Amino acid sequence: MRRRRVQWWSALWLAAVWMLLWGDISVANALVGLVVGALVTLTLRMAPMDFHGKVRPLGLLRLLTRFAVDLVRGSFEVAMIALRFGYQPQGAVIGVRLRSHSDLYLTLTAELCTLVPGSVVIDAHRLTGTLYLHVLDVSHSGGLEAARQHVLDQEERVLRALASDAELAEAGLTEAKQGVGS
Repeated sequence: MRRRRVQWWSALWLAAVWMLLWGDISVANALVGLVVGALVTLTLRMAPMDFHGKVRPLGLLRLLTRFAVDLVRGSFEVAMIALRFGYQPQGAVIGVRLRSHSDLYLTLTAELCTLVPGSVVIDAHRLTGTLYLHVLDVSHSGGLEAARQHVLDQEERVLRALASDAELAEAGLTEAKQGVGS
């Protein structure tokens, strides 16, 4: 039986989330968050996430900026759908096969797609790298292919922000092909 160890990067991340949830950045709260993070990593079996990429500041800025724009636009669109009397949105469930085979990038793409109002990831098949999403209003999103392309564009921004050169090449994204649907 393998001895359990504290995964310190995960514990630090959990401590940061703990402080944000409590809304109090203090030494005492940081220490309690670190203890809770250490206990979580010791008691719960978590698969280690390997990160072989590199953080690209320009790509990260592009990812965060586009996410903020999508967040505002999605909120506005969902509000308009909710306020339109008698309008019946045409929802659909779509499957999108991602280009990357990394659990980390699959998770990040799924989270970013779910956080934007108007779509929610209902399943992720990690062996095939497929996300299944419910789209609130397909006709307003430009159709099924446009909704799929939106997810693939989100994945590309994630990869261009965090993936290594080898991971970008494996996903079929070269440095010259920088024109993501910004």
